[in-house]
Amino acid sequence: MSAEGPFPPAAPRGRPGRLLVPARTKTGTALLHDEGSGHAYDIRLKLTKEVLTVQKQDVICVSGSNHSANHRTVTLRRQRVGGLGLSVKGGVEHGVPVVISKIFKDHAAHQTGMLFVGDALLQVNGINVENATHEEVVHLLRNAGDEVTVTVEYLREAPSFLKLPLGSPGPSSEPGSGTSSPLFDSGLHLNGNSSNTAPSSPSSPVSHEPKYEKRWLDAVSLPLSMARVSRCRAGAEKVRSSAFEVQALDGASSGILWFYTAQESADWLRAVSANISDLTLQNMKMANKCCSPCDQVVHMGWVSERLGGAGSSQTFRSKFLALKGSSFYIFTSPPVSTLDWVRAEKTYNLCEVLFKVHKFWLPDDCWAQASLCLGLQDPNRGDHRPFCFSVLVGHGRSHVFSVELGSELAAWELSFQRATFLDVQRTGSKTYVCSWQGDTLCFTVDFALGFTCFDSKTKNVLWRFKFSQLKGSSDDGKARVKLLFQNLDTKQIEMKELEFQDLTSVLHCIHSFIAARVASVDPVFIDSQSIARKYMHSS
Repeated sequence: MSAEGPFPPAAPRGRPGRLLVPARTKTGTALLHDEGSGHAYDIRLKLTKEVLTVQKQDVICVSGSNHSANHRTVTLRRQRVGGLGLSVKGGVEHGVPVVISKIFKDHAAHQTGMLFVGDALLQVNGINVENATHEEVVHLLRNAGDEVTVTVEYLREAPSFLKLPLGSPGPSSEPGSGTSSPLFDSGLHLNGNSSNTAPSSPSSPVSHEPKYEKRWLDAVSLPLSMARVSRCRAGAEKVRSSAFEVQALDGASSGILWFYTAQESADWLRAVSANISDLTLQNMKMANKCCSPCDQVVHMGWVSERLGGAGSSQTFRSKFLALKGSSFYIFTSPPVSTLDWVRAEKTYNLCEVLFKVHKFWLPDDCWAQASLCLGLQDPNRGDHRPFCFSVLVGHGRSHVFSVELGSELAAWELSFQRATFLDVQRTGSKTYVCSWQGDTLCFTVDFALGFTCFDSKTKNVLWRFKFSQLKGSSDDGKARVKLLFQNLDTKQIEMKELEFQDLTSVLHCIHSFIAARVASVDPVFIDSQSIARKYMHSS
């Protein structure tokens, strides 16, 4: 995918896969959070290597009828032992309909084969109960006589606070009580009528009646190619501890996926991210088939960019970054064709930017030790996103980005190093116009020769030093820099002072060439300086 070079060693071509978990398939339950109502609904997730599918439960007609299963009318015959054989929860006082919360095996409701946990009661013996309270529905059911006709509709998005069991109904080990409470099961299975009531025949499905089943049905399927994951609310900085959202390239969203534990959320986040990463690597390979060896894509992926300054007013926007050839690209959406590469929001020369790890997640009691050992910033500086990095560009400007996983942060750090080193190796040298005491000069950073300064008109070399002779530097933060070199003959320090239009870019270029030079001689040293990878390997 990219041009081969002597450094860094043991780095796989393209994305550093050893820092990410392998792609996988996965199935499990979660909650879908509705930020409008504040309710959360039970869902099932199915993850494959290419698609994340969100499923919701529904009742469907599987035989005996072609009509919709949205509304079902069922007649129950109350039994002396077991009553109606069901319990209910909910009520208008909680903003939800009354729903069937339990169905007891081999009792009246179960024998019909047409009622399910999660069915919302619409009518009881022709009386509309959609806006009834819990107590009103319970009273109506208990006094409806031996034969009760109910009209129901399956509530696909039953709020999780109702705590309805998932899957097929089964026998209850704990029969409902006779008391009535909207958030607890109101048991109706023991509600027999007067003692002179004759035993009724079982409520059983008739052969010509339709047959229904409760099944998990696909609600939304999200292609993972170029998809992005976020644990934060759109534009906000605070991280949801046990939730995240997946958004496909076409804008389709999974909604806010909540999990029962932080560990379960982390497992799903890593699994989804790994599959997205694997598909991104495939896209990189395809893109590189159309690129020259010196213009290969080294790494790309989604990040969040901080747009505001420090403090509560800062906002984040999703951006797509790419390291390709000699350039660092910032896009608002991924490049999916060759023409898209010229439509980047920002493009920078890789040699003239500086990557810097900002912060990554550690337990609170580890911050003091990490700050001392790894030179981390203060975690209380107001940036709540756990894995952040900066890219310093020309004229003292910078971009601050965040990713969702520590492995992604480590991958970006390694990829910036690799892409920059390859660019230095290909470029060989960079020359900048500068001045000193009214004279226009040229300053060259050369991978093989080091530093050279010459007259822009006559081309006469004024001075030349190797990288190893640079012993220090200082600058005024604007345009002027002082470079301190050691003369090999006299061992004395010589100071060279120069002025540049864009001093920041020149200093970043010097840093890139020196780092690449050190990597070519001692690649292990460069690898040992990685803050993110040092943390990832130790943890």
